Amino acid sequence: MKKVLTLSLALGLTAGAAVAGGYAPVVVEQEPVVVEGGSSSSAGLVVPLLLLVAVVAASND
Repeated sequence: MKKVLTLSLALGLTAGAAVAGGYAPVVVEQEPVVVEGGSSSSAGLVVPLLLLVAVVAASND
């Protein structure tokens, strides 16, 4: 009985140290992606034009 108790005590004390570090996810570093090419200048005009059309339509009602 003494041997079983001693063995279980030793295993119990070492089991806590085995998982003490916890889970550490792997961090993968990626190089930044640079996209070359210009954007169209008309893209900045679409939203204001739609807003203007909405305001005009709302004021006509």
